[in-house]
Amino acid sequence: MAGTVRVFALITVACRVLLVNSFQSALVLDMAKILLDNYCFPENLVGMQEAIQQAISSGEILHISDRKTLAAVLTAGVQGALNDPRLTVSYEPNYIPITPPALQSLSTEQLIRLIRNTVKLEVMDNNVGYLRIDRIIGQETASKLGRLLHDNIWKKVADTSAMIFDLRFSTAGELSGLPYIVSYFSDSEPLLHIDTIYERPTNTTEELWTMPTLLGERYGKRKELVVLISKRTMGIAEAVAYVLKHLKRAVIVGERSAGGSVKVEKLTVGDSGFYITVPVARSVNPVTGQSWEVNGVSPSVTVNPKEGIAKAKTLIAVRKALPKAVKRVSDIIKQFYSFKDKIPALLNQLGKTDFFTVVSEEDLAAKLNYELQLIFEDPRLNIKTMRGLSDNVLDATPEDHSSFGNLIDPLLKLEIVSGNNGYLRFDRFPTPAILIELEDRIQEKVWQPVQDTENLIIDLRYNTGGSTEALPILLSYMFDTSSNTHLFSIYDSIRNMTADFHTLPNIAGPSYGSRKGIYILTSYYTAEAGEEFAYLMQSLHRGTVIGEITSGTLLHSKTFQVEETNLAITVPILNFIDIHGECWLGGGVVPDAIVLAEDAVERAHEIIVFHKDIQALVQEAGDLLEKHYTVPEVAAKVSRLLQSKLAEGLYRSVVDYESLASQLTADLQETSDDHRLHIFYCETEPETLHDVPKIPSPEEVGFIIDALVIVEVMSGNIGYLRFDMMEDIKVLRAIGPQLLKAVWNKLVNTDMLIIDVRYNTGGYSTAIPLICTYFFDAQPLKHLYTIVDRSTTTSTKVTTLPEVLGQRYGSQKDIYILTSHMTGSAAEAFTRTMKDLKRATVIGEPTIGGALSSGTYQIGNSILYASIPNRAVLSAVTGKAWRVSGVEPHIAVQANDALNVAQKIIGTMHQKKNSGK
Repeated sequence: MAGTVRVFALITVACRVLLVNSFQSALVLDMAKILLDNYCFPENLVGMQEAIQQAISSGEILHISDRKTLAAVLTAGVQGALNDPRLTVSYEPNYIPITPPALQSLSTEQLIRLIRNTVKLEVMDNNVGYLRIDRIIGQETASKLGRLLHDNIWKKVADTSAMIFDLRFSTAGELSGLPYIVSYFSDSEPLLHIDTIYERPTNTTEELWTMPTLLGERYGKRKELVVLISKRTMGIAEAVAYVLKHLKRAVIVGERSAGGSVKVEKLTVGDSGFYITVPVARSVNPVTGQSWEVNGVSPSVTVNPKEGIAKAKTLIAVRKALPKAVKRVSDIIKQFYSFKDKIPALLNQLGKTDFFTVVSEEDLAAKLNYELQLIFEDPRLNIKTMRGLSDNVLDATPEDHSSFGNLIDPLLKLEIVSGNNGYLRFDRFPTPAILIELEDRIQEKVWQPVQDTENLIIDLRYNTGGSTEALPILLSYMFDTSSNTHLFSIYDSIRNMTADFHTLPNIAGPSYGSRKGIYILTSYYTAEAGEEFAYLMQSLHRGTVIGEITSGTLLHSKTFQVEETNLAITVPILNFIDIHGECWLGGGVVPDAIVLAEDAVERAHEIIVFHKDIQALVQEAGDLLEKHYTVPEVAAKVSRLLQSKLAEGLYRSVVDYESLASQLTADLQETSDDHRLHIFYCETEPETLHDVPKIPSPEEVGFIIDALVIVEVMSGNIGYLRFDMMEDIKVLRAIGPQLLKAVWNKLVNTDMLIIDVRYNTGGYSTAIPLICTYFFDAQPLKHLYTIVDRSTTTSTKVTTLPEVLGQRYGSQKDIYILTSHMTGSAAEAFTRTMKDLKRATVIGEPTIGGALSSGTYQIGNSILYASIPNRAVLSAVTGKAWRVSGVEPHIAVQANDALNVAQKIIGTMHQKKNSGK
């Protein structure tokens, strides 16, 4: 009731403040009754009568003698409470209602005169019809005039190829005209539900549908229709515009309409001289679930209404061109696009795309791009307007190589820099003809001087492209001459053929070879053939790229104008395919080391120094693995793989300790299928190398218990124990008395126990025997598991302990262990042990699959460290090593549901026990 009373809070306030006599009381009550009987949102008025009665009974009054002031206060109250500006209260003692004659009562001559004054039509250029209606007539009137309307108005515009429907000056009309007009712009089948009208005085709801039959020919739904509106457009004209818009039948042009109503009545409040204006009917659109009332119709294209006709003509021209433009785009893609296997899906997408929202060529370009990229993300396939495109985009002229005449010095710049490293800069890729012509000089000036250098820095920061055909020649110098290395392939969609490119066996002079380091410097300006060279050196694992992401400019596309439009489509006609079968889609080459272009040379020298140590670090990582990893044959296999990848250049992308650790970890885990193997870097020595458990002080014990342990005895005498860390056995023994008092003594006499390790990521495995001991009998000692230490080649049988502090839980009472994907390390080992020995039911998610014990080893004298599982754990039941994968629960459920499931299982067991089953 409080919520509904609030709806009429301001009327209530008005009553409390204004009731000076019975007249005012009666006025407010009469007004309220009028609203209850006539307002089209009756659900907002629930509780109003009670609220007003309470106000009258309160006796709070304030004299307002001026009736117009009273009307203004009541208006503000009603509008504020109901958030409806159409509700107004006025004091008009001399008001005489004027009811305009119904159209049905007018003679035929009067109706003809009315229509002549409110309808204008014209057939414009390009067979575009123009129809202006300033008053929407109803079906009855339309039927009465029948053939006259058809022959003198509709027949003149029905055969036009597009129409401008002008409602900018339409301020009145009849609701029954809505289906009549919409039907002419729809097909006969299927019938469409276009509006729902609720009328409060009669408490009836009417659905409006398109009409199955009409006099004359329909305009249909395929020809272009533009509806003009303005802020003067009101009432049923707004309904027409709103329905046509949301049926996607018309583009609405102009400014937001007035926001009128289906039907508003001005009702007298008794004989008081007061009137209240009330919307008595409301519209709900079946498509949107909303209405045009109050807020008006928003245009699809906003323009000054005075410019509406000109804008409509432009829109019609654009929209008429849509089918041909889309067809031309489809034809170009079909003929030229280099991804032949993607073409059917792209064409199918364009064929079923709804272009209703397109109102300009810019819209069309954006829509086409969106739909194409939705099917296949290829940034090279792109549609743009011709505005802003350079003049030579459509008709590119062959590159002028005359500038390469006497050009060995301006073309190639070579220096031998510190550390016996070569530095080679060239800012443009010449044609093969130029390279062949200058090969003797290039051999003399470049390849012979760099033969004895340790590394080569190739500077492409200022290289804006050139001839892609030069790539095989230049790349051949980066490999051994006898290698016959596959460099890349190019698929030509026009010729429908693929060409493979390999290193050339007959290059002039010595090659730089495939073993020395090559470092490519890039910038944002590195483009076309320059970035292709960088991309290939990176994908071939032949070089390390340093600098900025390249421009992403490609030479493998062709741009076509879309006929009869200002659009151009750029279509990739070649696919540049690397040795892995991947097509480069542009977007720029991402360097292995991203730095500002001006810092690239300095960073290259730093990486060169770092790379000198990589071979030794990789070798040391493999040696540690072979020495300590629990599975010797896997360790040997992984070690060999590391050396193989190193020889193949896969570590050239490594530029610092962080990326080396990441690459080593990926290689170790990929080959061993063991996610526990991990390489990390640490500036300071990790604590795990000298990890000695600290015995907490008495003050710290309480904090530890509060932070890491939750204990509860639930209904049915069910114990609940959650602990989020596995402490070392020395610590547990040191704080044993406190744990006994604060934790164990509360649980030991429960009938069954739920142990929650869902949030326990592990800790010390030394705690496992102690914890397990409490859940078995004292004799005989229970074999839990066997540990085989690879580092010391020793084997240790782990059993329960002969003695523990306090009372045991024993081996007979049920135990449930809750797990999650976070449960790992020692917590996981505890769970696996209890499951193996059939001492507990495990409920929840599979555990993380962590190791019982991993050793941490420094790699050489570096800041890299290897975490290596160095102990194999053998099951006490099967004698086989525990799997690397996590513990599979007996009952698999989401971790969040595990406790509820455990309680339900226990409850079911209780019911069966009590029923004697």
